[in-house]
Amino acid sequence: MSDHTRSDHGAISAFLDAQAAEAGAARNTLLAYGRDLRDLSDWLGHRGLSLAALSRDQVEDYLSHCDAQGLSRATRARRLSAIRQFTRFALDEGWREDDPAIRIAGPGRAKRVPRTLDRDQIGALLAAAPMIGRTPTDRTRNLCLIEMLYATGMRVSELVSLPVAGCRGDPAALVIRGKGGKERMVPLGGAARRALADWLALRDKAPEGSALYRLLAGRGARWLFPAPGAAGHLPRQSFSRLLAQMAVAAGIDLARVTPHVIRHAFATHLLEGGADLRSIQMLLGHADLGSTEIYTHVLDQRMRDLVLNHHPLAGVAPATIAAPVTILPDIAALAPLPDAAPLPLPDPLSDTISKTPN
Repeated sequence: MSDHTRSDHGAISAFLDAQAAEAGAARNTLLAYGRDLRDLSDWLGHRGLSLAALSRDQVEDYLSHCDAQGLSRATRARRLSAIRQFTRFALDEGWREDDPAIRIAGPGRAKRVPRTLDRDQIGALLAAAPMIGRTPTDRTRNLCLIEMLYATGMRVSELVSLPVAGCRGDPAALVIRGKGGKERMVPLGGAARRALADWLALRDKAPEGSALYRLLAGRGARWLFPAPGAAGHLPRQSFSRLLAQMAVAAGIDLARVTPHVIRHAFATHLLEGGADLRSIQMLLGHADLGSTEIYTHVLDQRMRDLVLNHHPLAGVAPATIAAPVTILPDIAALAPLPDAAPLPLPDPLSDTISKTPN
């Protein structure tokens, strides 16, 4: 490892520590920042350059390199965001005298309507959940997972890392710790509360010597959904695989079903039911209302489809609609109008004088 690379990695580590301590950045955000900045450092290192002397031209060349690699607009925008955060931090720390990334225009993000599922498809997933799993305990847990995900709109990372202590006592609402350690309260519906109670009853009475019993005797004790592994709770990837099995059992295309699609469905169905955007923002834990406004596009598309499918003239081609006919009078048949005396025009000067106050 060269001295430049070693110095870059030390600067990146200091930046990530500051983001965690001062900005309260989430773990996944820190991991993404670290990957993006190390990629930039490697790109610079192959050219004999370093982060310490990073220039605007080098940032723009790096972004062009990312584009040439075929990286999506969203990935390139995220990498530029990481660079901006780092260069601003370097300026604040006195490591450099300018911010080379502050005026660089990003690629932006393509506006996409979020994928979602309709209510019948969600119902099919919920009906399929009790059939997924090798044992009654697994099937009860899996139903609880999907019921709680749809009932609350949680992120999958928030769902799998729920502490069991906050889920006892038939709660009408859960306190969820989201990105950056921010907490929000989300109500639980009847179906989710029943599924939670059923799972807790089995969890608390795990037979001695069973796999679940051993998990609860170790790191899994504090989590609602214990699992083997360093974290002690069910990994996100494991839940995604379970959800895929539910989709197959429900007859839904696998490509259409992810944990985040269930979150989109939660928000879209609330909006369809009359909930306001501000309330949905709070339930989802969005820091910015603009993040919540994407769901209005789903409703706009559905309203267009409704008109095109059900309006009586929706299927009529434009050429088949008769154009309005304008009936013009027969000019020759009209009697000539008598000469009219010209109307007297007002004298602007006298009019102005008459309006002048005494």
